[in-house]
Amino acid sequence: MASISVRNLTVRRGHNVVLSDFSVAIDAGRLTGLVGPSGGGKTTLIRSIVGVQRILSGEVMVLGEPAGSPSLRHRVGYVTQAPSVYGDLTVLENLEYFARVLGLDNSRIPFTIDSVDLNHRATARVASLSGGERSRCSLAIALLGQPPVLVLDEPTVGLDPVLRRDLWALFRRLADAGNTVLVSSHVMDEAERCDTLLLLRDGKLLANEEIPSLLTRTGTNNVEQAFLALIDGAAA
Repeated sequence: MASISVRNLTVRRGHNVVLSDFSVAIDAGRLTGLVGPSGGGKTTLIRSIVGVQRILSGEVMVLGEPAGSPSLRHRVGYVTQAPSVYGDLTVLENLEYFARVLGLDNSRIPFTIDSVDLNHRATARVASLSGGERSRCSLAIALLGQPPVLVLDEPTVGLDPVLRRDLWALFRRLADAGNTVLVSSHVMDEAERCDTLLLLRDGKLLANEEIPSLLTRTGTNNVEQAFLALIDGAAA
Protein backbone atom coordinates (compact mmCIF):
# COMPACT_ATOMS: atom_id res chain seq x y z
CA MET A 1 0.00 0.00 0.00
CA ALA A 2 1.34 3.43 -0.96
CA SER A 3 2.00 5.70 2.02
CA ILE A 4 3.36 8.45 -0.26
CA SER A 5 1.58 9.36 -3.49
CA VAL A 6 2.86 12.00 -5.90
CA ARG A 7 0.61 12.87 -8.82
CA ASN A 8 1.38 15.17 -11.74
CA LEU A 9 3.81 17.22 -9.66
CA THR A 10 5.42 20.24 -11.31
CA VAL A 11 8.01 22.32 -9.46
CA ARG A 12 9.82 25.36 -10.76
CA ARG A 13 12.86 26.80 -9.01
CA GLY A 14 13.86 30.15 -10.43
CA HIS A 15 13.52 29.93 -14.20
CA ASN A 16 14.03 26.15 -14.29
CA VAL A 17 11.33 23.50 -14.18
CA VAL A 18 12.93 20.86 -11.93
CA LEU A 19 10.05 18.36 -11.96
CA SER A 20 7.38 18.29 -14.66
CA ASP A 21 4.13 16.29 -14.42
CA PHE A 22 5.96 13.87 -12.10
CA SER A 23 4.11 10.92 -10.54
CA VAL A 24 5.27 8.13 -8.25
CA ALA A 25 3.95 5.95 -5.40
CA ILE A 26 6.09 4.80 -2.47
CA ASP A 27 5.02 1.83 -0.35
CA ALA A 28 5.14 1.32 3.38
CA GLY A 29 7.31 -1.46 4.76
CA ARG A 30 9.88 -0.98 2.02
CA LEU A 31 13.36 0.49 1.92
CA THR A 32 13.13 2.77 -1.11
CA GLY A 33 16.20 4.33 -2.66
CA LEU A 34 15.99 7.62 -4.53
CA VAL A 35 19.03 7.53 -6.76
CA GLY A 36 20.55 9.71 -9.44
CA PRO A 37 23.23 12.30 -10.16
CA SER A 38 23.38 15.61 -8.31
CA GLY A 39 20.97 18.15 -9.78
CA GLY A 40 18.54 15.50 -10.97
CA GLY A 41 15.64 16.57 -8.76
CA LYS A 42 16.06 14.27 -5.75
CA THR A 43 16.13 16.99 -3.10
CA THR A 44 13.26 18.89 -4.76
CA LEU A 45 11.12 15.74 -4.67
CA ILE A 46 12.03 15.12 -1.03
CA ARG A 47 11.19 18.72 -0.08
CA SER A 48 7.84 18.32 -1.83
CA ILE A 49 7.10 15.13 0.10
CA VAL A 50 7.81 16.70 3.48
CA GLY A 51 5.83 19.80 2.56
CA VAL A 52 8.52 22.48 2.54
CA GLN A 53 8.71 23.00 -1.24
CA ARG A 54 6.49 25.44 -3.10
CA ILE A 55 4.89 23.52 -5.95
CA LEU A 56 3.44 24.85 -9.19
CA SER A 57 0.83 22.13 -9.68
CA GLY A 58 0.01 18.56 -8.78
CA GLU A 59 -0.69 16.67 -5.58
CA VAL A 60 1.52 15.12 -2.90
CA MET A 61 -0.18 12.93 -0.29
CA VAL A 62 1.53 11.40 2.74
CA LEU A 63 -0.31 8.89 4.94
CA GLY A 64 -3.54 10.06 3.33
CA GLU A 65 -2.95 13.75 4.11
CA PRO A 66 -1.64 16.60 1.93
CA ALA A 67 2.12 16.95 2.36
CA GLY A 68 2.99 19.53 4.99
CA SER A 69 -0.28 19.18 6.90
CA PRO A 70 0.00 19.98 10.62
CA SER A 71 -1.21 16.45 11.39
CA LEU A 72 1.94 15.05 9.75
CA ARG A 73 4.47 17.01 11.77
CA HIS A 74 5.01 14.22 14.29
CA ARG A 75 4.53 11.42 11.75
CA VAL A 76 7.24 12.30 9.24
CA GLY A 77 10.94 12.31 10.15
CA TYR A 78 13.12 14.38 7.82
CA VAL A 79 16.90 14.54 7.71
CA THR A 80 18.32 17.23 5.45
CA GLN A 81 21.75 17.25 3.80
CA ALA A 82 22.82 20.01 6.20
CA PRO A 83 22.62 18.92 9.86
CA SER A 84 19.68 20.58 11.66
CA VAL A 85 21.04 20.77 15.20
CA TYR A 86 22.10 23.43 17.69
CA GLY A 87 25.87 23.81 17.82
CA ASP A 88 25.97 25.35 21.29
CA LEU A 89 24.17 22.38 22.85
CA THR A 90 25.53 18.90 23.49
CA VAL A 91 24.19 15.88 21.64
CA LEU A 92 22.19 14.90 24.71
CA GLU A 93 20.83 18.45 25.19
CA ASN A 94 19.74 18.59 21.54
CA LEU A 95 17.78 15.37 21.93
CA GLU A 96 16.25 16.50 25.22
CA TYR A 97 15.18 19.77 23.61
CA PHE A 98 13.56 18.10 20.60
CA ALA A 99 11.90 15.52 22.84
CA ARG A 100 10.18 18.41 24.63
CA VAL A 101 9.18 19.95 21.29
CA LEU A 102 7.61 16.62 20.27
CA GLY A 103 5.93 16.18 23.64
CA LEU A 104 7.95 13.05 24.45
CA ASP A 105 9.60 11.90 27.63
CA ASN A 106 13.32 11.14 27.62
CA SER A 107 13.02 7.37 27.80
CA ARG A 108 14.00 6.78 24.15
CA ILE A 109 16.99 9.12 24.16
CA PRO A 110 19.63 6.57 25.27
CA PHE A 111 18.43 4.02 22.70
CA THR A 112 18.37 6.64 19.95
CA ILE A 113 21.88 7.88 20.74
CA ASP A 114 23.11 4.31 20.73
CA SER A 115 21.42 3.55 17.38
CA VAL A 116 23.53 6.23 15.66
CA ASP A 117 26.71 5.32 17.58
CA LEU A 118 27.12 8.59 19.47
CA ASN A 119 27.36 7.24 23.03
CA HIS A 120 30.97 8.37 23.34
CA ARG A 121 30.03 11.91 22.20
CA ALA A 122 26.74 12.36 24.04
CA THR A 123 28.08 15.12 26.31
CA ALA A 124 30.10 16.88 23.60
CA ARG A 125 28.88 20.16 22.14
CA VAL A 126 27.65 19.68 18.60
CA ALA A 127 29.92 22.50 17.35
CA SER A 128 32.92 20.33 18.28
CA LEU A 129 31.71 17.27 16.35
CA SER A 130 32.86 16.16 12.93
CA GLY A 131 30.51 16.61 9.97
CA GLY A 132 29.56 12.94 10.06
CA GLU A 133 28.81 13.08 13.78
CA ARG A 134 26.59 16.13 13.32
CA SER A 135 24.72 14.28 10.58
CA ARG A 136 24.17 11.36 12.91
CA CYS A 137 22.90 13.71 15.61
CA SER A 138 20.33 15.03 13.11
CA LEU A 139 19.31 11.47 12.31
CA ALA A 140 18.88 10.68 16.01
CA ILE A 141 16.49 13.62 16.35
CA ALA A 142 14.45 12.40 13.37
CA LEU A 143 14.20 8.94 14.97
CA LEU A 144 13.12 10.17 18.40
CA GLY A 145 9.39 10.15 17.80
CA GLN A 146 9.42 6.81 15.94
CA PRO A 147 7.76 8.39 12.88
CA PRO A 148 6.07 5.96 10.46
CA VAL A 149 7.60 7.86 7.53
CA LEU A 150 11.32 8.61 7.46
CA VAL A 151 12.76 10.72 4.63
CA LEU A 152 16.55 10.95 4.48
CA ASP A 153 18.44 13.19 2.06
CA GLU A 154 21.88 11.65 1.53
CA PRO A 155 22.28 10.70 5.22
CA THR A 156 25.54 8.76 4.84
CA VAL A 157 27.65 11.39 3.06
CA GLY A 158 31.03 11.75 4.77
CA LEU A 159 30.66 8.66 6.95
CA ASP A 160 33.20 5.86 7.14
CA PRO A 161 32.29 2.43 5.71
CA VAL A 162 31.52 0.87 9.09
CA LEU A 163 29.06 3.60 10.06
CA ARG A 164 27.48 3.52 6.62
CA ARG A 165 26.95 -0.22 6.98
CA ASP A 166 25.46 0.15 10.45
CA LEU A 167 23.09 2.96 9.43
CA TRP A 168 21.85 1.01 6.42
CA ALA A 169 21.21 -1.92 8.75
CA LEU A 170 19.14 0.46 10.91
CA PHE A 171 17.18 1.66 7.87
CA ARG A 172 16.51 -1.98 6.98
CA ARG A 173 15.16 -2.73 10.46
CA LEU A 174 12.87 0.29 10.33
CA ALA A 175 11.47 -0.75 6.94
CA ASP A 176 11.03 -4.37 8.06
CA ALA A 177 9.02 -3.06 11.02
CA GLY A 178 6.50 -1.56 8.57
CA ASN A 179 7.79 2.00 8.30
CA THR A 180 8.20 3.93 5.07
CA VAL A 181 11.90 4.66 4.58
CA LEU A 182 12.95 6.83 1.63
CA VAL A 183 16.71 7.37 1.30
CA SER A 184 18.32 9.51 -1.39
CA SER A 185 21.86 8.88 -2.58
CA HIS A 186 24.06 9.48 -5.59
CA VAL A 187 26.23 6.48 -4.61
CA MET A 188 25.12 3.51 -6.67
CA ASP A 189 26.57 0.79 -4.43
CA GLU A 190 24.39 2.06 -1.57
CA ALA A 191 21.33 1.71 -3.77
CA GLU A 192 21.81 -2.05 -3.88
CA ARG A 193 20.82 -2.22 -0.20
CA CYS A 194 17.27 -1.09 -1.06
CA ASP A 195 14.13 -3.05 -1.96
CA THR A 196 12.87 -0.61 -4.56
CA LEU A 197 14.70 2.03 -6.57
CA LEU A 198 13.50 5.32 -7.97
CA LEU A 199 16.05 6.35 -10.60
CA LEU A 200 15.95 10.06 -11.45
CA ARG A 201 17.79 12.05 -14.06
CA ASP A 202 17.03 15.62 -15.09
CA GLY A 203 13.73 15.48 -13.22
CA LYS A 204 12.56 12.37 -15.07
CA LEU A 205 11.74 9.05 -13.44
CA LEU A 206 13.72 6.44 -15.36
CA ALA A 207 12.65 3.50 -13.20
CA ASN A 208 10.54 2.60 -10.18
CA GLU A 209 10.99 -1.09 -9.50
CA GLU A 210 12.64 -3.76 -7.41
CA ILE A 211 16.33 -4.37 -8.08
CA PRO A 212 16.06 -7.93 -9.48
CA SER A 213 13.41 -6.78 -11.94
CA LEU A 214 15.50 -3.76 -12.92
CA LEU A 215 18.60 -5.84 -13.56
CA THR A 216 16.65 -8.38 -15.59
CA ARG A 217 14.94 -5.71 -17.67
CA THR A 218 18.21 -3.94 -18.49
CA GLY A 219 20.29 -7.11 -18.84
CA THR A 220 22.89 -5.80 -16.39
CA ASN A 221 24.71 -7.06 -13.30
CA ASN A 222 24.48 -4.09 -10.93
CA VAL A 223 22.56 -0.88 -10.32
CA GLU A 224 25.18 1.41 -11.86
CA GLN A 225 25.16 -0.56 -15.11
CA ALA A 226 21.35 -0.55 -15.10
CA PHE A 227 21.25 3.22 -14.60
CA LEU A 228 23.66 3.78 -17.49
CA ALA A 229 21.67 1.41 -19.68
CA LEU A 230 18.50 3.36 -19.00
CA ILE A 231 20.23 6.65 -19.82
CA ASP A 232 21.63 5.25 -23.05
CA GLY A 233 18.22 3.85 -23.95
CA ALA A 234 16.53 7.18 -23.32
CA ALA A 235 19.10 8.94 -25.50
CA ALA A 236 18.79 6.46 -28.38
